[in-house]
Amino acid sequence: MTTDQLELGQVEFDEAELLASHEYAEPLVAGGVRCHGGFDAAGTYVSPRTRNRLPAIDAWQARHRRDFGTELLDLPLDTWPEAYPNVAQARFLIESGVPEPIIATLTRIGTVEGFGAMIRYSVLPDLTRQFDQDVRGTAMAHLGRGLYEAHARDEAGFDGEGGHKQMWFAARDIAFEDPVTADETDLMLERMGIATPGSGGRVEPGRLRAQALADRILPDDVDFDLESLVERMTRLLLIEISAFHTFAWAEALLADTEVVAGDGEAARLVSYIRADETPHVQYLRTVLSEMRDRTVVTTSGRRLAGADVVGPIWDRALEQSLGARRREGLETTWREVAHAVEGRFDAADLLARFDELGSVHRDAQGSWSSAAA
Repeated sequence: MTTDQLELGQVEFDEAELLASHEYAEPLVAGGVRCHGGFDAAGTYVSPRTRNRLPAIDAWQARHRRDFGTELLDLPLDTWPEAYPNVAQARFLIESGVPEPIIATLTRIGTVEGFGAMIRYSVLPDLTRQFDQDVRGTAMAHLGRGLYEAHARDEAGFDGEGGHKQMWFAARDIAFEDPVTADETDLMLERMGIATPGSGGRVEPGRLRAQALADRILPDDVDFDLESLVERMTRLLLIEISAFHTFAWAEALLADTEVVAGDGEAARLVSYIRADETPHVQYLRTVLSEMRDRTVVTTSGRRLAGADVVGPIWDRALEQSLGARRREGLETTWREVAHAVEGRFDAADLLARFDELGSVHRDAQGSWSSAAA
């Protein structure tokens, strides 16, 4: 055993080890679907593929702190505003006989979770050539050795077991007693810019790469695949952190037995998903911190501080997440609410009351402002 292993625990793993799950006393079954994870003898939920993954992340983080003397990249949850609609608004819609926007929101969340399967196809550059320092025994060295695959399986399910996609759909069906909803996969792919509009969900990798090249913000001699990797992981991390507002919203709403069915079972499913997301946040934080604190070797042989590579990408992604993407999400949801009440004699009153209950407001011109403003 190496000195690192004696001090910090094992830091080298193969894919099978990082995909290993605990032994479960009882499986998790949601909406009639056998899902990943399960319960121990005490009835406590245990996330899938965490037998070695969680200790590995702990060891990589400890090693990074020891070797670089820095704290991991992080962002407080209160950086993001609350979910929209908030719990009060969602409850008002349901009690007013307008549950469709909430059902659509849960469907959209489940659909997006299913896209997590795509992470396993991410291009990984040769990281040993991208950095001056040794990358062995790091989280970044394990992206293609189990971390990406575990993330993909958690989100979309694998080999007959449901993942977060199926768990969100089950939560929706339990709470709203099997509402009839259309498959939104194609529409969501188009909204996210992954599929060509009007193509029926067809993805064109060449078009996506060309767009990514056009959107570059780093010097040309920084390997494009490295920039893409940092961009992808930064966006994933921001989504994962901000999603905890969604978990809190969904757990509070779906636990309310006065407005939804299921005696709280839907809320419990969301709590299991929330537990599963913790290792995602932690490995992404770790990889980005490992890159930030190393020295990047460019294709021209220049050396750049990792912070000058990760920093600009992080800043732009955060600005877009809190700016344009936030506004797009608000507008999409508001239009769903407006469509759901259209034709009702009290539509104007419903929209006015819905707006009053929110922490952000939309004016007649489509501009958004906070309640405080």
